[in-house]
Amino acid sequence: AREVYRLVCDETHALVKEQYALLNDEILPQLASEGIRFLKRGDWSPAQREWISAFFFREVMPVITPIGLDPSHPFPRVLNKSLNFAVELEGRDAFGRSSDAAIVQAPRVLPRVIQLPRELGDSEYCFVFLSSILHEFVHELFAGMKVLGCYQFRVTRNSNPFVDEEAVKNLRTKIQGELPQRHFGDAVRLEVANNCSEAMTEFLLGQFNLTERDLYRVAGPVNLVRLMQVPDWVMRDNLKFKPFKPGTPKALQKSSNLFEAIRGGDILLHHPYQSFNPIIELLEQSATDPQVVAIKMTVYRTGTDSVLMQSLLRAAQNGKEVTVVVELMARFDEEANIGWATKLEEVGAHVIYGVVGYKVH
Repeated sequence: AREVYRLVCDETHALVKEQYALLNDEILPQLASEGIRFLKRGDWSPAQREWISAFFFREVMPVITPIGLDPSHPFPRVLNKSLNFAVELEGRDAFGRSSDAAIVQAPRVLPRVIQLPRELGDSEYCFVFLSSILHEFVHELFAGMKVLGCYQFRVTRNSNPFVDEEAVKNLRTKIQGELPQRHFGDAVRLEVANNCSEAMTEFLLGQFNLTERDLYRVAGPVNLVRLMQVPDWVMRDNLKFKPFKPGTPKALQKSSNLFEAIRGGDILLHHPYQSFNPIIELLEQSATDPQVVAIKMTVYRTGTDSVLMQSLLRAAQNGKEVTVVVELMARFDEEANIGWATKLEEVGAHVIYGVVGYKVH
């Protein structure tokens, strides 16, 4: 197992290195040529700096709390995949306390990418990273002290619930008890900015009980997923893939009644190329059709806003025999599935809590 883990780590490090090389050497330069720029601190104009400063004092500073590390203030609990900053300090704070390090946690409510007003930029779209803003103004959080370095980092934790499916008598209750702690599981990976000092890197690895193999030095934001929102802000259809519209089989285009269509012959739906809507429509029609007496389903990932689950609830409320096998071990959807299962039970549906072997979304 250790040998397999070593090989996985080697491959993952290579993938992450390639990922940031693509970002910095290809994607960002090409975006800049199209008038979409991500501004570094050294590129801010006086007007942009003034706006960003006002943004920091108005939106950022009120919601962050720096934690100085000393014997009375130990290293804080860091949430899974949250954005944090390790700060190296010199001097004494306003209370006369000496601390050579501090942690600044960025709340999830803060946007990781901020769009500047168009009139302030020399390009059509100008963005700045939250990490750049905190780096620039972090000294405002430590009055009387000198900031020697500020480094973003992120820790990934093992978020699997520790549940022995065969040993527990009530799987739902056990999983519900595990969920609140999932963001504080054992650390498995540490990502730090590539400019992070060796001393701070060693300190962070020690705090999370990790080794050099678990360390990823990145040349950019530690969470590139937060860039996914940028295309929604940029109104440039010529730079985007055309939205994909799944098709509908001809047999279903001729009739709005699913039962009539099925009586005419078998219908094969090929997802995702063909629409999932017929499945939803079949359930919605079944919930109100007087000839339908029972519905039996297995559900895996439902999400918090599920039309499918609403149809099952309506069917049970209409007096139909509804039996649902609910997969409780759907990673990161456990809470949603438990919530739907509880609602189904409340309206008289029969719910079976299962750990399904082969799973279909």
